[in-house]
Amino acid sequence: MKCPACKSLMIVIEHERIELDYCPKCAGVWFDAGELELLFDAMQLEKAPFSLNSILTSPETKTDEKKRRCPICGRKMKKSTVGKEPEVLIDACSRGDGLWFDKGEVGQLVSQAPASSKADSQGRVLTFLGEVFQSRKA
Repeated sequence: MKCPACKSLMIVIEHERIELDYCPKCAGVWFDAGELELLFDAMQLEKAPFSLNSILTSPETKTDEKKRRCPICGRKMKKSTVGKEPEVLIDACSRGDGLWFDKGEVGQLVSQAPASSKADSQGRVLTFLGEVFQSRKA
C-alpha cells in the first residue's frame, strides 16, 4: 500500500491484534477502520475521543492543506480536527476505510486520553510503540 502523504510504500507492523501500516519515509500511520479503538484498548486507555463514523458525519474542517487520497480506495479523504488543545488535523476515508495520521499525531491524541488506571498514558504510548518497532526487528 502506498503512503497517502509521500507516496512511498508503507510497511505492515502487527502487534497485539493491531496491524499498523507505517510509512518509513515520512513516519505517518494508517489505521484501518476499527484499529484506533484496538490501540486505545491495548494501551488501557478510556474510549477513543472520536470514531471514524463520528468524523464522517461531522462537517469537514476547512484548511489549505491538500486533500490526500485513501490508500485503499483512492478517493479523496475528508479533513477533520480531533482531540483537545492542541487539535490534530487528520484525514478520514470518505468511504469509511480508515484514518491517516501524520508523524507524531497518534502520540499527541493518545497522550490527551485519560488512562483507565493511574498509569501514565504518554509513557504507555512510548512503551507500546517501542514494543511494536522492536517486534519488527526480531
